[in-house]
Amino acid sequence: MAGGKKMQKTTLNTATALLLVMITGQSAQAALNAVDPGPYLQENGGFAAWYQDTHGRVLDLCLSKATSSRVPGAPDAPSYMCALLPEPGFDDTQPVNFPTNFPGEAFWFTGDASIVDTASGIDLAYGSALEAAFAAEEVVEGDQVSFARIRIRVDVPTAGTYIVTHPYGTEVFEVDAADVGGRAINMTRDIGIGAPQTYDGALAGDVGPFLRSVNGPYTEPNPDTGVVETFIGDPNLLEEVTGSPFDTNYIRIQGPEGVDLRTDVFAVTGKLSAVGLTTPAKVERATYSRKNGVSGVEAQQDVFLQAPPPPGTASFTDSSNVSVEMTEANTTGNWYGQSSSNPTTLPVTLNLSADNQLAIPNSTAATVTTPLVDLVQIHSATYNPANGQLTISASSSDETASPTLTVFSNGNDIGTLAGAGPIKTLTTNSTPIPPAQIRVESANGGSDLEEVIIQP
Repeated sequence: MAGGKKMQKTTLNTATALLLVMITGQSAQAALNAVDPGPYLQENGGFAAWYQDTHGRVLDLCLSKATSSRVPGAPDAPSYMCALLPEPGFDDTQPVNFPTNFPGEAFWFTGDASIVDTASGIDLAYGSALEAAFAAEEVVEGDQVSFARIRIRVDVPTAGTYIVTHPYGTEVFEVDAADVGGRAINMTRDIGIGAPQTYDGALAGDVGPFLRSVNGPYTEPNPDTGVVETFIGDPNLLEEVTGSPFDTNYIRIQGPEGVDLRTDVFAVTGKLSAVGLTTPAKVERATYSRKNGVSGVEAQQDVFLQAPPPPGTASFTDSSNVSVEMTEANTTGNWYGQSSSNPTTLPVTLNLSADNQLAIPNSTAATVTTPLVDLVQIHSATYNPANGQLTISASSSDETASPTLTVFSNGNDIGTLAGAGPIKTLTTNSTPIPPAQIRVESANGGSDLEEVIIQP
């Protein structure tokens, strides 16, 4: 399902289906963390040796001929742990050698699933992959590309709106009556193809963190080297998985006439790398708030971190040098911690740490720093064409210090918000045309961006 040599940067095959909209209720986030910077070796076909996801797992380009000890193969169909696809020009019975005997497609990761329901007439095939291929579909030095792929193909019996939820997002399709039948929904989205032998484009794709079997990892010997290798799943089995950034470790299709079908099992490939890397850690937000309460100043510090989920750990040191353990709720890798310390001196830099060595023994702990800033909220930004006036109201979470709030339009300082209460305002002329958006910046580091509403 993940294979096939359609390598357009974005392929939305709408001959039989129209992709209406990508649901944006799920927040966008980095799917992958890092890629092998090179040099790119012949043993990997000139491709990047590995990719690392935001959960800290590093996967090698899967070229091993290790086979499953759980599922027997046949003489002409070995139960490979890697998605090796025999084809003209590649003989899987011979040693992998670039360029004389090398697959036209190889994978760092695949995660495939299907739903077949004869009662409703739904036949769905789903593929997610991080793929290595050749731009002109020939194994040629200097033509190597990589991309992240999501592919959804569905036979549907009835026209109407169909919603497909999968580990890496949600898609909505509208099927016309004339298109009902085989592959009425047919979507392939490939992200990352750039100049040959530039592999960082796939970091911005939809695939990641890597799905992995809840029963793994699995170890199998490589028959060519004798080395025992470790895999995140067995593609010869259908198993439940974990790793979805949205906690949607399933495929679900909803549609007309009560269609609501789901599967929780996938076939997954991926070979864990022996490369030791630093644990991924990305600060999503570090803000403080404070106000005058009955018994004095009431303060809190709120820190959000994207890092590997448990058994990984995360913590931060607050403005009073107190260590705060962070918590993670649903294995998506989103951590949160709160402190009640009052940052009496600003600016403050917080130190955060993330450790994933229980899950990835050859990884190293990460230490990152981030400024602690106030949280700025723009409450309204409106423009009146009748008089050319732009009116903005905003507030800072620091009600004690009441820091200066400055408004910027197209990078230019257009004034300071003022007022006696927590919400400050500014009315200023903006002619001959209004700005599309404005930014409010606090003297204590926080900022907010807002689209300007144009009044009738």
